[in-house]
Amino acid sequence: MRDTTLNTIAIVIFLTTMASLLGPLVHLSPALVAGVAATGLGVFTLDQLNLQGRIGNILTDSLAWLSPEHRQRVLHHEAGHFLVAVLLDIPIEAYTLSTWEAWQRGLPGQGGVIFGFSDLDPQALQERQTPQWIDRYCQVWMAGIAAEQMVYGNAIGGDDDTRALSILWQGLGRSKTESLMKQRWAALQAKTLLEQHRPAFEALVEVMAARQPVETCRETVQIRLEDGI
Repeated sequence: MRDTTLNTIAIVIFLTTMASLLGPLVHLSPALVAGVAATGLGVFTLDQLNLQGRIGNILTDSLAWLSPEHRQRVLHHEAGHFLVAVLLDIPIEAYTLSTWEAWQRGLPGQGGVIFGFSDLDPQALQERQTPQWIDRYCQVWMAGIAAEQMVYGNAIGGDDDTRALSILWQGLGRSKTESLMKQRWAALQAKTLLEQHRPAFEALVEVMAARQPVETCRETVQIRLEDGI
C-alpha cells in the first residue's frame, strides 16, 4: 500500500477518534461520525485498489501545498529539473507542480517535469542510449535535489528521482554501491550547472510559478543563456 494512502487513512482514523471523544460535547451524532468514517475508509480503499493511491496523493499534497515554503520548494525543485534538461538537450513535454494539476491534465504521477522523445525517430532514440546520454539522464533526475540544496541548503523531495536512477542502474546490472555513487556524482554535476546559470534558473522559477507553457519557459532560459547571464 502506498505511503500517502496509509497516511491519509491514519488521518481519517485519528479524526474519527477525536470526533467520537469530542462529539458529545458539541452534540455530534455518533451515527454521523461512523458514517463519515466508513465513507472515508471506503473511498481510500477504492483509491488504493483502482486509482493507485491518486486520491490519497491529491489530499496529502493539497494539505502540504497550504505551506508557502512547500510551494517554493516544489517550484525550485521542478525548475532544477527543467533547466538542466534544457542545458543537456533532454526534451520536455510538460510540467505540473502538484498532484491535482497532474490529475487535471491527465498526466501520471504526483506532478513534475515530463520528459519525452515523441519528436525523435527510432534511429535518434537508439543513438541516445549511450553511456554519455545515460549520464545526462542521471543529472536531470538529480537536478531537483541539487536545486533544493543550492537554494535551501538541503533537500526534502526527490525520493522518486533517486528511485528512478536506482531502477535504471539495477537494470544495467550495477551494484547498489555504484548506484549511490552515481547519484552523488549526478547531483554534484547538476548543482554545478545550476550555479553556473543561476540567473536563468531564477528567471525560470518566475515563469513556472506563473504556469507559463513549456515553450515560454524554454524561451526564457534561452534568452538568459544568449545574454550570457
